[in-house]
Amino acid sequence: MDSVKLWTVLAGALVCGVAAATAAGIGGTTQIAPMFAWYVVAWVLFAVAVWALGRVPARHAVVLVLAGGALVGAAGLLAQPRTSDDAYRYVWDGRVQAAGLSPYDRTPADPSLTHLRDDLLFPPGGDCTGMWDAGDVCTRVNRPTVHTIYPPVAEGYFLVVHALSPGVDGITALQAGGWLLAMGTTVVLLRAGRGRWAALWAWCPAVALEAVNNAHVDALAALLTVAAFAVVARRTLAGGALLGAGIAAKLLPAVTIPGLLSGALRGFRPRWRALVPVGVALATVAATYVPYVLLSRGSVLGYLGGYVDEEGYEDSGGGRYALIRLLLPGPWETPAVLLGVTLAVLLAMAVAIAVHGDPARPWRGALAFTGAAFLLMTPGYAWYALLLIGLTALDGRWEWLAAAAASAVTYVPGQYAHTETAAYAVAAVIVVAGALARRGYLPRVPQTPSRGHRPRRDAAAQ
Repeated sequence: MDSVKLWTVLAGALVCGVAAATAAGIGGTTQIAPMFAWYVVAWVLFAVAVWALGRVPARHAVVLVLAGGALVGAAGLLAQPRTSDDAYRYVWDGRVQAAGLSPYDRTPADPSLTHLRDDLLFPPGGDCTGMWDAGDVCTRVNRPTVHTIYPPVAEGYFLVVHALSPGVDGITALQAGGWLLAMGTTVVLLRAGRGRWAALWAWCPAVALEAVNNAHVDALAALLTVAAFAVVARRTLAGGALLGAGIAAKLLPAVTIPGLLSGALRGFRPRWRALVPVGVALATVAATYVPYVLLSRGSVLGYLGGYVDEEGYEDSGGGRYALIRLLLPGPWETPAVLLGVTLAVLLAMAVAIAVHGDPARPWRGALAFTGAAFLLMTPGYAWYALLLIGLTALDGRWEWLAAAAASAVTYVPGQYAHTETAAYAVAAVIVVAGALARRGYLPRVPQTPSRGHRPRRDAAAQ
């Protein structure tokens, strides 16, 4: 067997191993500890598989990326959502809209919506163990006494999935939708000329767990955002509209806006044209809200304010800003200081991207800003990393996957606060080391394609 076939077979075998380990974690156990152990194994195999793919000829690599992505993603279909109950809320919101009502007006616990309840979302029996208390009944729908938090494109997606899957279990339909969204992102990456780098998304175990098994709408936001940055340098209006749709799917892609301004202040001479996609994105967000504003009687922001407070982004609770805490003396660990330091660093990064960023590669600035926000704010939910993974695959700076992997530490059984901080600290070291290596201060790491805004399809092999 010649070396080409050997590397092709090895890469294929390794990605099958990723799928098998992911499947064992998701579908082979009901306990968090062994699930997390298999998840770690899947990540290790994933890293080795991507390395082996670099030795595979481009014409074979594309097939492997697609086939491997389909296989790894399918592992997420083997069980009900393992680490999140958000999908049950999605099913409920789709059902409410199909009944002609606004999800921003009524909560799942509203007695007037009793006719929409079923055994999937409101299991019979009085034991609420592992479920939420909706007052008179137990439910799998999270936060049943508050209005929905999801923005309009997400709500439209929930309605479409509901409409296209009559008679099908709502969770199964959403998981199938997540698999299609994951594959769609892989196709977009390949069409953008990312070649082997597309495997950073397609084969990633986090995509199988969060986009498919947990069916998080973040997969839709990631798809729209990746598509936006893949085309915005050539198609300004389309790129801005796609990013606006991504923001209206989860709000989180708003952190990528500085990427649109890459090079806008180069030489401190404003390029006003760079504001066009930003304006289109914001106009798109506003337009998506109009139908729900007209349909709803109350605020269409839903539980957003309560969620921000609940997650500790305002009072620095819940493990937020973990890395900044390591650098600040104890007396300085106040919410105002932590938030102030975070905003100051992000503002400096935004200015640096506007001055030094490459307008032909706006995704690079978007990745840097999103990754920095991730490390500074240390979010407590692993599915937020789907956006970061998608941008990493688009740019090829694989070291940012360390931040995505660090977020999975939240699944470690028992008390994990210090482990989470350590994981993010290690991720930050890896990111910094990768940046130094690319600048020649450390042994070199694989470089990303750099030939224009649409690289050659085989450039990732170089």
